[in-house]
Amino acid sequence: MTAPRPESLLAIDREMARQHADALASFEQNRDVAARAAASLKKTGRLLMLGMGGSHAVARAVEPHYRALGVDAVSLPVSEQLAAPLPIKDRTIFVTSQSGESVEVVRWFKETGGTADTFALTLEGGSFLGKAAPALVAAGGSELAFAATRSLTLTFALHLAILSALGADPEPALTVLRTPETPDVSSALVALKSVRNVVTSGRSLQGVAEAIALGFTELSRRPCFSHEGGQLRHGPMEMLSPEIGAVLFRAKDPTSPLIAGMAGEILAAGAPVVIFDASGEQPVPGAATIAVRPASGMAAVFALLPAAQTLMVAFAAERVENAGTPVRSNKITRSE
Repeated sequence: MTAPRPESLLAIDREMARQHADALASFEQNRDVAARAAASLKKTGRLLMLGMGGSHAVARAVEPHYRALGVDAVSLPVSEQLAAPLPIKDRTIFVTSQSGESVEVVRWFKETGGTADTFALTLEGGSFLGKAAPALVAAGGSELAFAATRSLTLTFALHLAILSALGADPEPALTVLRTPETPDVSSALVALKSVRNVVTSGRSLQGVAEAIALGFTELSRRPCFSHEGGQLRHGPMEMLSPEIGAVLFRAKDPTSPLIAGMAGEILAAGAPVVIFDASGEQPVPGAATIAVRPASGMAAVFALLPAAQTLMVAFAAERVENAGTPVRSNKITRSE
């Protein structure tokens, strides 16, 4: 008999089921504060994004989109900013925390006081962070499940509101949210059946790859990590073997051939490869390809992220009896 799905995974299922609707609402409900954040960026031309865990991964993913609009954007973990700070004068600062209560975020505001150009991104408007700065607050309240799924999608939607206020066209991304695809990930699950560890990688979608690696690790309790595509080539390819699975992310943009070429070399090393693919190009022979409609930019993020989340949950469910129940972590980290 099939064992009943644990409540911890059912909680993740519930979060994922509502993420598209909540993302659309988050985009619409935050236009005013998004316009203020965009005005700040137009004034300073420089952006420092601070966050931890999934919040930092989202910031990594949106860095290139701000840069494409002429903003000098960089993201750092809040812990690194506390230890070796970049100057905050004459920068717009986005501080992101899904709970709004992460210990490093609280400490940063207490030590710096924030600035007039500091903005918050959170799921909880009544949290410490939600009250510490003008806040973009995602719809639907806190994420209850342990691993970040819905909270990632909603934070991307908050950034989409700011990018739209800066002049980017949000419609391709909104179209994906309105008509989401649910590709079958069973071939990817089969490809990763015998691996012990996973490495994720991307080029334009590297931040998404980092977010998914974090989810793989949290849920499966296996060491799963991420290397940007160029960085993966500079030495870490030595780790490849049939026991290491590679999960790659490919969009319809000039980096697509680089992902395809690397996939071929990883396969040649005997490691299984999964490609979450929004490129519209031919599949790489030998790779398990999870394809969606061609998309680039933020549309590719929204198209591929839920499918990758589905895989990371299924991967963990096969390996951990109580996947999604943390044993060494908490949903809100309150100690450094």
